[in-house]
Amino acid sequence: MKTVKIAGVPEHFNLPWHLCMENGEFDEVDIDLQWTDVPEGTGKMCQMLREGTTDMAVILTEGIIKDIASGNDSSIVQIYVQSPLIWGIHVDAKSSFQQLSDLENKKVAISRMGSGSHLMAIVNAKNQNWNTDLKFEIVNTIDGAVEALSNGTADYFMWERFMTKPLVDNGTFRRIDDCPTPWPCFVIAVRNEFLKTNKHVVAQILEIINNTTIEFKDIPSIDRTLATKYNQKTEDIQEWLKLTRWSQKKLDKQTFEKVQNQLFELNLITDKLDYESVVK
Repeated sequence: MKTVKIAGVPEHFNLPWHLCMENGEFDEVDIDLQWTDVPEGTGKMCQMLREGTTDMAVILTEGIIKDIASGNDSSIVQIYVQSPLIWGIHVDAKSSFQQLSDLENKKVAISRMGSGSHLMAIVNAKNQNWNTDLKFEIVNTIDGAVEALSNGTADYFMWERFMTKPLVDNGTFRRIDDCPTPWPCFVIAVRNEFLKTNKHVVAQILEIINNTTIEFKDIPSIDRTLATKYNQKTEDIQEWLKLTRWSQKKLDKQTFEKVQNQLFELNLITDKLDYESVVK
């Protein structure tokens, strides 16, 4: 049995992995795939790849490209979700903020530096022609964001719209706008040290997950399964499923350059990478 450690966010995008594990599909090819939920998100997973506490990660595209440019010795082996991530821009429901323009020069809660919530706050500021030198409050998780927004240590928080919707529905947050990523949202990254000696194992893992994601939307009652597991309304999950497209393809050069150029323009990376050195 080959042990492989993989990390991902505890969100609906990753249910296909859990179904494959529950069905024993990795066990059948002698792979003991050990999943770690990482509610802190991409910044934390970048750290885990660097430290070797995970071999693989299902991770935000912009976050891992930025971290590889900053010295993370990992590669991107595939796109996992082709569709954009829809970042909801949230404020405390009791706050006076009503529209996006109210948030200019306000403090943004982020899970950690280098996370999607950090990078996309800067992308959003650029889209609005704001000063991109933002003020940040590090909150680690969505629970930390609830606390920061309610006690006023931060003013707004960007997180995946559907996962945050229960907090909008129960009157904790108000969503005042959306900011979709201008690229595919999740990729699968692997530590180079692991990839070098385990190419065949990684290929088997990708084949198994791809066979599941191709058919994922056709699984009977998948909307109800997702709604129950992730504390969502069935109609919200149905809308999310319509918008979400999984992928079984490599990250293409044009998309890679688009993400990298945006990061470079925003001064989030200082050196550009060769496509071939990142995408294996």
